[in-house]
Amino acid sequence: MQYTTLGNTGLVVSRLSFGAMTFGVGELVAGVFNDIDQAMADQMVARALDAGINLFDTADAYTGGQSEIILGKALAPFRDRVVIATKVGFRTGNALTDTGLSYRRILAAAEASLKRLGTDYIDLYQLHIPDPLTPLDDTLRAMDNLVQRGLVRYIGYSNYPAWEAAKMVEMQESYDYARFVSAQMYYSLLGRDIEHEVVPFVQDAGLGIIVWSPLASGFLSGKYTRDTPVPDEARRNKFEFPPIDLDQGYEVVTQLRRIAHNHNASPAQVAIAWILTKPFISSVILGASKIQHLIDNLGASELKLDDLEIEQLDALTTPPKLYPGWMQGMGIDPKVREAITFDPD
Repeated sequence: MQYTTLGNTGLVVSRLSFGAMTFGVGELVAGVFNDIDQAMADQMVARALDAGINLFDTADAYTGGQSEIILGKALAPFRDRVVIATKVGFRTGNALTDTGLSYRRILAAAEASLKRLGTDYIDLYQLHIPDPLTPLDDTLRAMDNLVQRGLVRYIGYSNYPAWEAAKMVEMQESYDYARFVSAQMYYSLLGRDIEHEVVPFVQDAGLGIIVWSPLASGFLSGKYTRDTPVPDEARRNKFEFPPIDLDQGYEVVTQLRRIAHNHNASPAQVAIAWILTKPFISSVILGASKIQHLIDNLGASELKLDDLEIEQLDALTTPPKLYPGWMQGMGIDPKVREAITFDPD
């Protein structure tokens, strides 16, 4: 297993982490059902621990709170050696107040998560989704409160645009609130949008990126092809999320299969190993509905892609620069470039 520190903290985390979104028995989102009980979850967590994973991620909204309960029980014997991350923001109950990121909601949600997880503290507490109805200072005040009370060790966010995250970090510095240490974002060969604005921001701010859905919800596992666009029992058949360009996706899967063949590996391992080559990534969350999928994905930590393979995958999926990104290079005067040693990167 590879390890790194999370952002500018000294917290050491595994570069592969375990996502418990599939834990629980029942509906996760409309039309998508989980079927992992405590016994199976215990096996999956044990396998992850044996592989060296120490970062485990969940959220209060996953399968009606079952995910936190099951993960907490599975990790209870190992609490002192693991980093538990959970999230707040999506609806967890029927009341109007059972959603969002208000001060009241965050404090209540954190206390409820602590009970479900069966722990005295949460290592990493993350804002799951922006709340357009709540002022940012209200949300940040609540997160700081949790840190000051010792209920939360570190805080992060997920799915925020760079401009809003930058605004929050500035407010945290201004109010002397606890600072974000991480950003949990979608990133895959079929979803490289964060390279435009998010990556430059987090690098400047000293935050670590935790990746969710590195296989684009299973698409990059290799089972989706032009010949089998709707494989049996595949989750994307009922929940096409995150959105992808299918034509590009089929091309990428073909290339993944070629590279995987050269390494006696799987397409999924290649897709995850490619993400691990990116220096701005701290950890990649592995989510699985079957233990054999988890075992396969764990092999990515041992797979070393050569420079040519990385270049091929990069070239196949590099997103076009968005304005004003494509104007930035024009700010370097040619005469000045010749006169001095200058590296814009």
